[in-house]
Amino acid sequence: MIRLTLALLILPTAVWATCPELPPRSERHSQLMQEIAQAPDEPTARQLSNQLWEIWTTAPDVTAQELLTRGMERRAGYDFAGAVADFEKLIAYCPNYAEGYNQRAFISFIRQDYEASLVDLERALELTPDHIGAASGRALALLQLGQNRQGQIALREALALNPWLSERGYLQPLENDTSDPDKTDL
Repeated sequence: MIRLTLALLILPTAVWATCPELPPRSERHSQLMQEIAQAPDEPTARQLSNQLWEIWTTAPDVTAQELLTRGMERRAGYDFAGAVADFEKLIAYCPNYAEGYNQRAFISFIRQDYEASLVDLERALELTPDHIGAASGRALALLQLGQNRQGQIALREALALNPWLSERGYLQPLENDTSDPDKTDL
């Protein structure tokens, strides 16, 4: 019995900690997505987007929130290695929370590691398909990788979510590729 007690004291409590289930999408989240898509101007869309970011950056529990907040603070302080370490802990703890991947992707993008950024952005979008930040980041990463057609398509998908994104300045006409019938102008 003493050995069992000692073993329980020695093992870190994180072994037993698990990220809680993510709550279902809130009605407010859905409402904001609709309002942003129909916003009459850029300032309105920006104000609505800020509210949406508050939802996305509200982690499932205190542990996840501490990791997310610290990682974002480290990123803001240019401690990219520390930020990545926090986001990796967050992803390990809450693998179904899209913002951990999105934030790690942002660091990879800043470091110009666009392939790594794209992997994380794809995962964030699998978890939250209408994550505007991840969608626009995906478009920019594809463009930086020289995948212009895919980047332009991804940019149009992001702009369908928020037509007032600053990234709209990268929008260019799609070239028609008549060799592939699935590649038509959007």
